[in-house]
Amino acid sequence: MYDVIDLTGDGGVLKTIIQKAKENAIGPTESLAVVDVHYEGILAETGEVFDTTREDNSIFTFEVGAGTVIRAWDVALRTMKVGEVAKITCKPEYAYGSAGSPPEIPPDAALIFEVELVACRPRKGSSLGSVSDEKARLEELKRQRETAAALKEEEKKKREEAKAAAAARVQAKLDSKKNYGKGKGKGK
Repeated sequence: MYDVIDLTGDGGVLKTIIQKAKENAIGPTESLAVVDVHYEGILAETGEVFDTTREDNSIFTFEVGAGTVIRAWDVALRTMKVGEVAKITCKPEYAYGSAGSPPEIPPDAALIFEVELVACRPRKGSSLGSVSDEKARLEELKRQRETAAALKEEEKKKREEAKAAAAARVQAKLDSKKNYGKGKGKGK
């Protein structure tokens, strides 16, 4: 587990990374504002799970910053990368607050969400330029990964060759010791 990060500066939304994203992972941006998440919602006071996508392995999709989810999610998801799993703890004013909470959630409840960012993608109808820019970026990342994999394979081959050469030198020494002393005047 990692440190608790205060995303709002007032303790209203706290984030703890449970699982880091891979190094080259992307996060939500203006052009990639639609996100897919897995989550589990827990009442902080009782520890009771009130909602989850884990049971049926479903995905929840929304647009970051559009105001369609609780404020804590809009704040927290902006800081996440694909593959990251985080525990998001939010005070009532960043959750449902006094209005609009589902019946099973008290309006003054602090909530905890374990959220996994599964994917980010462009919103429907986004400009072709931003989509093609993202495709180009992803292609470049793919090329970088392929280059890194090729270098890694080359290094592995060099290590294997060095290992084989070392083994051959050891075998040659053993063979020379075996033949040592066999020669003229021996074996009478």
